[in-house]
Amino acid sequence: MCLGIPGQIVAITDPERLMALAEVSGVRREVNVTCVMGTSLDSLVGKWVLIHVGFAMALIDEDEAARTLAALRDLGEVQEALEAMAEGQRALEERT
Repeated sequence: MCLGIPGQIVAITDPERLMALAEVSGVRREVNVTCVMGTSLDSLVGKWVLIHVGFAMALIDEDEAARTLAALRDLGEVQEALEAMAEGQRALEERT
């Protein structure tokens, strides 16, 4: 199943490519923020976004993020998504 998962933008990693670091339940991964661009990249740090296939697709508020994560945990979907994100991060680290 393809789903979006809430994450918080913690840093801008590559302004030219519009890439940022997002954290989802302790797992960090780089995401493209083109779809949620506002006035500046730096204004995204600390914001919650809905992440799907490496893209921040929409801005969401913290309450919505918490409710969505809770619902996904109840459905057992969060663990699968977090494992996939962690595996992708390990693969990136091995390449560098």
